[in-house]
Amino acid sequence: METRYDHEKTEPRIYAQWEQSGYFNPDTLPGDRPEPFTIVMPPPNSNGSLHVGHALFVTLQDIMIRFARMRGKKALWIPGADHAGFETQIVYERELEKQGRSRFAMKPEELYKEILAFTLSNKTYMENQIRSLGASCDWSREKFTLDPDVVRKTQQTFRRLYDDGLLYRGKRIVNWCVKHQTSLSDVETEFKDRKDPFYYFTYGPFTIGTARPETKFGDKYVVVHPADERYAQFKDGQKIELEWINGPITATVVKDEAIDMSFGTGAMTITPWHDPVDFEIAERHKLDKEPIIDLHGKLLPIAGEFAGMKIDEARAKIVEKLRAKGLLVKTDEDYEHAVRVCYKCERVIEPQVLDQWFVKMKPLADLALKAVAEKKIAFIPDRFEKVFTYWMEHTLDWNISRQIVWGIPIPAKICERCGDGVPDLEDAVTACPKCGGPVRKDTDTFDTWFSSGQWPLMVLGYPDGRDFKTFYPTDVMETAYDLVFKWIPRMVFFGLYLAGDVPFRTVYFHGLVNDAHGKKMSKSKGNVMNPLDMTAKYGTDALRISLVVGNPAGSEMSLSEDRIRGYRNFSTKIWNIARFIEMNRPAGSTATKESFKKDETMLAKNPHMQRMAELRKDVTAHIEAFEFHLAAEKLYHYVWHELADKVIEAEKGRLRDGSPAEREESYELLEALLLGSLKMLHPFMPFVTEEIWQIFRPGTMLIVEPWE
Repeated sequence: METRYDHEKTEPRIYAQWEQSGYFNPDTLPGDRPEPFTIVMPPPNSNGSLHVGHALFVTLQDIMIRFARMRGKKALWIPGADHAGFETQIVYERELEKQGRSRFAMKPEELYKEILAFTLSNKTYMENQIRSLGASCDWSREKFTLDPDVVRKTQQTFRRLYDDGLLYRGKRIVNWCVKHQTSLSDVETEFKDRKDPFYYFTYGPFTIGTARPETKFGDKYVVVHPADERYAQFKDGQKIELEWINGPITATVVKDEAIDMSFGTGAMTITPWHDPVDFEIAERHKLDKEPIIDLHGKLLPIAGEFAGMKIDEARAKIVEKLRAKGLLVKTDEDYEHAVRVCYKCERVIEPQVLDQWFVKMKPLADLALKAVAEKKIAFIPDRFEKVFTYWMEHTLDWNISRQIVWGIPIPAKICERCGDGVPDLEDAVTACPKCGGPVRKDTDTFDTWFSSGQWPLMVLGYPDGRDFKTFYPTDVMETAYDLVFKWIPRMVFFGLYLAGDVPFRTVYFHGLVNDAHGKKMSKSKGNVMNPLDMTAKYGTDALRISLVVGNPAGSEMSLSEDRIRGYRNFSTKIWNIARFIEMNRPAGSTATKESFKKDETMLAKNPHMQRMAELRKDVTAHIEAFEFHLAAEKLYHYVWHELADKVIEAEKGRLRDGSPAEREESYELLEALLLGSLKMLHPFMPFVTEEIWQIFRPGTMLIVEPWE
């Protein structure tokens, strides 16, 4: 053996051996393997390099698949890549901005072609990065969310939902990003805490409060709770004449239980076109809805002298006009509230009423809730079951239309006359089925979660593929905990709706990987750790085990370069242990023969071998319980503090001064303990363990050695 372990030379060579062996493919694994074990890789976005969070998911999933493979299962781990719709288009728009270009000045087909080239280039680079992290996934089955069969089946699901009455096109309120000019689903927006002035205005006999006076031009309804005694003298539907921003108006009293009597004055005017709560009130009472702000964030002609102004510019001027008219009652300068923003640009979302495609969520959510109640899916940690259940119990109809070019096209025709829409996968609809009017092709694309929600089905060849029949449902979905209300529910209800069964039996959630000080990594903070830089310096095994030890499911961890460097020392320790044992192989030992068989009776009676058996039992139980951090920690302490510090030290005397038989016996014991340790360490640290194994057992590969 070399005096030192050289990870830079070893890792590419070992990975090439694994790929050439065919053992990543369950169809070519040795022996009879009747029990399948399947993991579908959450497809990384093909728009940039991997980050340390990707390294964590690769490590955890690879641990599971290598463990299953060594235990004789028909182990399949399917890799993939996500076109990532809106997110990838935003990444490319930033590239365009650097070049002084804009997507709005480009033809859609030109923009699509450029993003496709950009994505495919990143996809190839990203897949090589995943290889470098030791991922033993079956590359022959790799899938991309824009593969033709995936596109076709995604569009067929759209049609099936429509035929089953679970899909409709309607004019409903959506989250509109003014910067990116597209609607977003609720899971593509975030809430940011802000302090803004809160204004109280006289509205006839009422006092109303708002942080958005710019939306009030079209307010002609004042809403109070029917049980509010302060407004008992007013009747539902009562008309009131009053002075408002641009002159006198006629307002209508509306009584609705949605009003919070304890907030402000308990009375509010509503702007149905620009507020979700107001929209629902207007729907219930069949009230008029009128836009005040356009899609570019500017006031419309209804605003009179303020028309054409941007919201931020107009707000103070509107307040000043109301003050001059004697309608401003007071101002609270430090009103703290949560504002919905675009999760990419953090611009404030402007709710708008638009014609979009919506999925009726309640029937699908009920399928998911029933499956969880019947314990068909286990959540690790189990606290996330409550989070999942909450989101499914409080779900809203899902807007799946996106006004971007990058993604899977919505296969539909839209009527130019009545605005109705109808699915059209064959491009056969020439007139509106509802009114007979002329139709145009829908130019929108699907929300990326619409296709990725069907991912476990797509990668296995649903509905008739051999893999689908063999490997569905899959065993584990391992992913970040922030996807508990984004991606996981969609996979669950699509699996149940389309295939009649859950897509996976267990969901394992990992947490965020933060910097050494517990701060979230971000480019703006300059604290992002590139996992490939760390593997180049310290080896992939060191990075992998540093991400596992002390990192239980669903928890956030702090990762420093010093921590990774410390586990590089562990790789070195394993190498030095093996080198010491190899150097002390007795001359002429029968152990040099490939046919060598240990004296099982002798070893079985040895207390060190009994300790090894106990350790294997504990490690197995921890991995089966998804307690990877405990399994790794026990292996670390055993190898360093028992095998190296105690057993080898105790055997040095016999190896040096013992009789030939004693030296042979001592060597056989140490070799057996080393090889047993390598087997258990292999899922966590695959490269160094495979390299040492092949030195001691030439002609064999640890990747398919039996676990016990």
